Amino acid sequence: MKILVTGGAGYIGSSLVPMLLENKYKVRVLDCLLYGGATLLPHFRNPDFDFVRGDIRSLETVRKALEGCDAVIHLAAIVGFPACRKNPDLAQTVNFDGTKVIADAVGRGRHVLFGSTGSNYGALEQDVCTEETPLNPLSLYGKTKTAAEEYLMGNCDATAFRFATAFGVSPRIRLDLLINEFVYTALKMRYLVVYESHFMRTFIHVQDMCRAFLFALQNDSKMRGQVYNVGAETMNFSKAQVCEMIRKKVDYYLHYAEVGEDADKRNYVVSYKKLDGLGYRTTVTVEEGIEELVRALQVVDVSNPYTNT
Repeated sequence: MKILVTGGAGYIGSSLVPMLLENKYKVRVLDCLLYGGATLLPHFRNPDFDFVRGDIRSLETVRKALEGCDAVIHLAAIVGFPACRKNPDLAQTVNFDGTKVIADAVGRGRHVLFGSTGSNYGALEQDVCTEETPLNPLSLYGKTKTAAEEYLMGNCDATAFRFATAFGVSPRIRLDLLINEFVYTALKMRYLVVYESHFMRTFIHVQDMCRAFLFALQNDSKMRGQVYNVGAETMNFSKAQVCEMIRKKVDYYLHYAEVGEDADKRNYVVSYKKLDGLGYRTTVTVEEGIEELVRALQVVDVSNPYTNT
């Protein structure tokens, strides 16, 4: 099979592409290289890899990229509350309009795997949410991803993954993710100010996100037309619990603030029974991811363009 990966140079894509190649898939990446393309350089010697530089909002570009591809993994997006707040027009046109272009170009027949988000749930009154929980996105990021998911599911043979909050080291590191940013700030500033410390989040390592896409390719007929929460119930933690895990690895000052709020209002436990029932399991714990981040961020000099505490 040949897989088109949109946004293949990004945080998830830069970890997913080598995983697909290792599993003997042919891979084409479509990416505008908003954050550069250095993460893809090791693959150009591989005859099973090729690259199209372009914008998912261009129908001509998307049609060209789709030629000869059997399935699509759609990751290209302006991701997260901070990035969408910084450029709301770009977020709208990329996250929804670009997804609509892809859906219209793919049509029916080929499997489309979509990287959606738990931000689609927004504020909930119930304690546990499932795939049947009504969506109530509050942030621009959540609203654009919800609209994109709904369009894809209505117009393609698609599988949508509502991922837990990502964390972990990837060739294109992101520091606007909660655990990644907390570790970075604790290491570099030696203090951390956290609001809504009792709020619950569910987390998933970037490698396990990639494994979910591989799992869907291998279970194509079972998973088409379905939406899945992706994570693990053992990975539900409060912000305070995450901070205490980091304190076991980093000596820093921690202050719980009274002011500040989560734009998505996420404070609930997520059920992952639907995907678990098919045999998918996560493999990397939060503790292991924190250890990995501490080791990496002590060596690699990266900057943090956003704050998300």
